[in-house]
Amino acid sequence: MTMMSAAPNNGLAERYWRDGFAFPIPVLTADEVSHFRGALEDAEAHHPKPRKPLNDYLRANAHYVLKFAEDLSRHPRIVDAVSKVLGPDLICWGVEVFAKEPRSPRYVGWHQDITYWGMGHTDHEVTAWIALSEVTEANGCMRYVAGSHRNMIVDHVDRPVDNAMLSRGQEIAVDIDEKDATPVILEPGEMALHHGRMFHASGRNRSDVRRIGVAIRYLRPDVDPEGRLEFATLVRGSDHFGNFRLAAGATEDFSEHGLDLHDRVTEAQEVALAAGAEDFTYTR
Repeated sequence: MTMMSAAPNNGLAERYWRDGFAFPIPVLTADEVSHFRGALEDAEAHHPKPRKPLNDYLRANAHYVLKFAEDLSRHPRIVDAVSKVLGPDLICWGVEVFAKEPRSPRYVGWHQDITYWGMGHTDHEVTAWIALSEVTEANGCMRYVAGSHRNMIVDHVDRPVDNAMLSRGQEIAVDIDEKDATPVILEPGEMALHHGRMFHASGRNRSDVRRIGVAIRYLRPDVDPEGRLEFATLVRGSDHFGNFRLAAGATEDFSEHGLDLHDRVTEAQEVALAAGAEDFTYTR
């Protein structure tokens, strides 16, 4: 089992607030990477064909239907790192699996995560992006623009094309100079943290290696979902605000309770995700 070094976490919060991101942060041992990747691939190969296509569960709120996703969201080393940025009280708003197959044309355009979350310009959120495979420029790593989190939410336009991985094909209406971008290169078991207003994107997989990452959206409980019904799981500390309906994550894969809950959570989130779209179809 690989030993985890604490050194990369030194100054983590300072780097995060300065640049809008921090990486690489070692969080999983080689054995843990094998376990979590194996659980994902087992679900892909042997899932019991639940109510919706498997990708609908992987790309939104996976922690309500897949135990490995729930376990990742509560992993102590992941939560410890996020707590250095957000503090001791944390809720998990969503877990998404982003897999790019070898030679896949799929990409993510330049965007800010919280544009369509319906939670305003909040600073009280962090996305933890955990690599379950090698992540390189060749296989479509993310790219960050350092300091762009200091912008407010900028205008986005919907470009729903076939190979765009976001629900609306959304991209920021700002020209990005690729020379300003930092490639987020990670080894299996390493993590990147980024701010929801960070300008970021990822390219196509031009390699023969599958690229797998899990994005976990953490919030402080004081974040305001602007009066909408929103669900979350409490992963550390306490919630003294009651802004989110707290629910339990998966204890087994594709339980009837988990499937029902996933339907309710996803339906609630559609209200914010569809805001301003003339013809919206929920396709993560």
